[in-house]
Amino acid sequence: MEAALVERLEAAVARLEAAVASGASLASAAPRDLDVPAAADPAIVAYEEFIAEAVGRLNTAAEKIGGKVLDATKVLAEAFAVSKDLLVQAKQLQKPASMADAQGFLKPLGDCIAKATAMTEGRRPDYFNHLKSVADSLPALAWVAFLGKDCGMSFPTAHVEESWQMAEFYNNKVLVEYRNKDPDHVEWAKALKDLYMPGLRDFVKKHYALGPVWGPSGGAAASQPKAAAPTPKAPATKAPPPPAPPSAPLFTTEKSPKSSQPKQGMSAVFQEISSKPVTAGLRKVTDDMKTKNRTDRSGVVTSTAAAPATPEKTSRAGSFSFKSGPPKLELQMGRKWVVENQVGKKTLAIDDCDSRQSIYVYGCKDSVLQVNGKVNNITVDKCTKFGIVFKDVVAAFEVVNCNGVEVQCQGTAPTISIDNTSGCQLYLSKDSLGASITSAKSSEINVMVPSGATDGDWVEHALPQQYIHSFKDGQFITSPVSHSGA
Repeated sequence: MEAALVERLEAAVARLEAAVASGASLASAAPRDLDVPAAADPAIVAYEEFIAEAVGRLNTAAEKIGGKVLDATKVLAEAFAVSKDLLVQAKQLQKPASMADAQGFLKPLGDCIAKATAMTEGRRPDYFNHLKSVADSLPALAWVAFLGKDCGMSFPTAHVEESWQMAEFYNNKVLVEYRNKDPDHVEWAKALKDLYMPGLRDFVKKHYALGPVWGPSGGAAASQPKAAAPTPKAPATKAPPPPAPPSAPLFTTEKSPKSSQPKQGMSAVFQEISSKPVTAGLRKVTDDMKTKNRTDRSGVVTSTAAAPATPEKTSRAGSFSFKSGPPKLELQMGRKWVVENQVGKKTLAIDDCDSRQSIYVYGCKDSVLQVNGKVNNITVDKCTKFGIVFKDVVAAFEVVNCNGVEVQCQGTAPTISIDNTSGCQLYLSKDSLGASITSAKSSEINVMVPSGATDGDWVEHALPQQYIHSFKDGQFITSPVSHSGA
């Protein structure tokens, strides 16, 4: 027994000496049978059991639906597996000094999130709300990137809660759409919610309330790539092509400049189309070209009138181009939050607010705003495909001149006003059912209220937009149009 142990130690020493001579790190030369497996960590074991149960339930429901829902669920399962691997690796690596230093460590998780997001882009796919729920929920796994209270993100438990609130907006739409149609979709939506709330939230709170456990300070850096084995020098040949650029990082601390590489294929076509104004290439119609001023009204345009004298490049600023200012999200004079010209931003949030402040949202498109706190009033003006989630307002919530907005009130709101708006989906909590809703010059207003029978379900009510005015007893009496035949 002692002889065998001596042989193992001599073999280990020989490997270490060979590693030092070749310049390799000591960690890479250490015999693997002497390492303590990170998977033996009780927290890692508990995470594996949690994934097997919660993600397994979600996958079972997705298999009954199939199609893109199953594909998105598989991406989600892959992301959870990656997050588990990152926890295992973190115990063997030195804690990064900043988010920038952790980009290489977090790249596998960022690739999964990008894959899920790509499934929702382009032409609106089937089961869009399912895919959007998955894509917007995966950033919750970024809690593994928490490096301390000064790293720029919330504590892990709070981060999971905030991330799920973004996805819950679309998950609720799945529940409403299939509540009385298909129980498999309802089960899938409930399983997805239970996966994060309370599932992942409670696990993180119990095992990783202060973030992942990192290795000793003397270990390898988290962003350090694995050392490749030395190879013999080959004869001089033609230099290989440069490697492909890395994918976009999960977190970035500064704006990345636009690539100078020209786009190819269909991307180049769309780029050229979008770079020109609507009226590009159109000539101004002069008075002599108008039918009422022409002597020949046969309907045939002569070649001299059709051909331009000299080709000119039209100005980029066409008469129909929409001018928008720079994006803003700031507190002005300590009393008014201004959110302007935000496009494609799904993670906008206002956290540090109080009941004396107001919020004004203007000119936003394809974005979602989360208001975490009580404010005096909120106004949403001239926004398209915009979603907002807020808790409490003291005075009123207003939607003006908007198209396709979705509003969720999680607390109380005494007055909700909808004016000159086409398409408004309003979700009310149990505490806000007493709100007074006023609408004018608006259409397609649907109000979702929680069902009293089952928890988590919603009941949809469409507000009337057609009215009958009858003159009776010396005055007009107004009543909504009923299409039920009663």
